[in-house]
Amino acid sequence: MSNRKPLIAGNWKMFKTAGEAAETARKLASLVKNEKDVEVMVAPAFTALSSVAEAITNSPIMLGAQNLFWEKEGAFTGEISPSMLVSLGCQYAIIGHSERRQYFGETDETVNKKIGAAINAGLVPVLCIGETNTEREAKKTLPILEMQMKNGLDGLTANALSSLVIAYEPVWAIGTGKAATAQIAQDTHAFIRSWIETNFGNSLAKSIRILYGGSVKPDNVKKLMDQPDIDGALVGGASLDADTFGQLVCF
Repeated sequence: MSNRKPLIAGNWKMFKTAGEAAETARKLASLVKNEKDVEVMVAPAFTALSSVAEAITNSPIMLGAQNLFWEKEGAFTGEISPSMLVSLGCQYAIIGHSERRQYFGETDETVNKKIGAAINAGLVPVLCIGETNTEREAKKTLPILEMQMKNGLDGLTANALSSLVIAYEPVWAIGTGKAATAQIAQDTHAFIRSWIETNFGNSLAKSIRILYGGSVKPDNVKKLMDQPDIDGALVGGASLDADTFGQLVCF
């Protein structure tokens, strides 16, 4: 592992009421209160952001959103603006998750708009990229990732992207129990970092945190985190239980 501070982020997806999310967050805060070597973030549903923000007050846990819209305000029924998220205490925003792409029509172009809007609002964007099983079997993993990064980061400068986090989440490993081996994940992360260096320079490539996501659990997190280009994890199911997530954080 490098000198980049690892980030272990929990994506709670469409689980937990406001009360349930706050209870989980409070328990997690008690478990990780002395953790200084790892940054911790949780991204509850929009409806639970306020209660979780209150629950993690005076704890090291950061608050993230699972999505946002790129406009500051307007007639966009059902959407949430970056400034609304900031007003609730959010510091991070997950953008381009494969489930958003698969079910809700997210494209590289809308991802690009959202990343720019997040940065302008002072949020740390977590750009999710990853290939499907069909694309992997067709040996298209690297071209797919390259296209997602090229289009998703189009028009943005290295300076603007100084806070960017990239999460490599192979779609075939999300919620399936099939995690990529540590070596497969490392090789892919090394490619991502190399692409960033080629397109945005050595400084950003060295500092950017690249997370692995896809069936991360307490029994495989250490092997993943030991890889030189893996700087943390974006965790789904295993983040829903405070005890399990606490074990992940304290890998």
